Amino acid sequence: MTSWNDPWLLTALVPALLVLGALLHRAWATRQAREQRRIPKHWPLSTRALVNSEEARVWHWLARAFYDHHIMIKLPVTRFTLPRDREQGMHWYRLLGGVYCTFTICKADGKVIGCLDVPGKNALPRSTRMLKHSLLTQCGLPYWVVRSSSLPTVAEIRAEFLGESPTAQSMREREQEERAIIAAQANLRSAISRQRNIRHSDFSPLSNWPSSTTGDSRTSDFGSQWQDNSFLVPLDSRKGDLL
Repeated sequence: MTSWNDPWLLTALVPALLVLGALLHRAWATRQAREQRRIPKHWPLSTRALVNSEEARVWHWLARAFYDHHIMIKLPVTRFTLPRDREQGMHWYRLLGGVYCTFTICKADGKVIGCLDVPGKNALPRSTRMLKHSLLTQCGLPYWVVRSSSLPTVAEIRAEFLGESPTAQSMREREQEERAIIAAQANLRSAISRQRNIRHSDFSPLSNWPSSTTGDSRTSDFGSQWQDNSFLVPLDSRKGDLL
């Protein structure tokens, strides 16, 4: 009869049990990895704002300063940089994949002209700031760190990012104001013209109306005042306070 105390039997069983244990563990790990990759029925996530209150104040200021450009939010630098050596592309992507700027200013064609960072309650780490400054300036892109409490003037930032002179900036602002005035005047003339047309159609001559005393059977213009929804054309089409 074979005894479990036989050293030869134990010597043969131990490796087999170890192999079996390894296979079972591998199957369990594979199943766990598959479960993690499976799309959940209920995502454990919620939406949040792209920017905090400090960043939002700078964002609104940038929208006014660069009204003729696009303001991109928290864009990774790997989206607008390209490695000179393609073989090193993955190395630089892994290194810089998590580096982004709070705001990136670009033209309508997608060409970036500069980047800005808005530090949080804690100051931006010096190493991070030096990395971004070195990277972006060597790519020919201005890099600024700003706070909503100490913003530069519009002329200063446009001069740095676009190379505009103060004179060019003032001329651009004046041109923008003139275009706004011209557009407002055109809208006013159009509104006045619509008002006149509506009033003219509402107050048609009384001779066109049928007379109850004379029995005039001429067709009335009253029907022309009705719309498809059977409501009379209003005398005044201006919007009320609640509209």
